[in-house]
Amino acid sequence: MITIDEFMTAQPVTLSAANTLADAWRVMTEKHIRHIPVTDSKHHLQGLVTQRDVLAATDPELLKQGDIEADPHAATPLSDIMIRDVSTIAPGSAVRQAALFMQAHKFGCLPVTRDDELVGIITDTDFISIAINLLEQAEIVEEADSGFYDDVLDEVGI
Repeated sequence: MITIDEFMTAQPVTLSAANTLADAWRVMTEKHIRHIPVTDSKHHLQGLVTQRDVLAATDPELLKQGDIEADPHAATPLSDIMIRDVSTIAPGSAVRQAALFMQAHKFGCLPVTRDDELVGIITDTDFISIAINLLEQAEIVEEADSGFYDDVLDEVGI
C-alpha cells in the first residue's frame, strides 16, 4: 500500500489565526502555494486558508497590482475567514483513500495530522505528480513487455 507520508509535504508552511489576509497572500505568492494550514504554537491544526478564501475577501484589482496593503480587508485576521471544520488524514493512510476522499468532496488538499499535530499536507498537485510517476512506470513496463513479446514471437518464427 502506498501511504500519504510517502508523498505529502512534510512540515508545510503555516500561519497563526492572528496573521492577516495580507500575510496569507504574501506567503502564497512567495511560496507558490494555494493552501495554508492555520496552527497554534504547539502545531495543532486550527483551520485552513485557501487562495480562494483570500481572493473572496479582498479586492482583486489591488491583488493584481500587488498592493494588498491598500485593501481595507488586508488587516483582517485569518481567524475571521479560515475554514474551521477541516478534514484531515493520518500519515499512514492509503494514497488511494485520500484521492477518492478529495475527489468526492472536491477538496484541493488534506492536512496530515498525527495525534492532533500537523505533520504535513497533501494537495491535488501532489496527486498530479503521483499520476505522472505511475504513468511513467506503466510506460516502462509496457515497453519492456513489448520487447519481451517481440523476442518470443521471433523465437517461434511468427
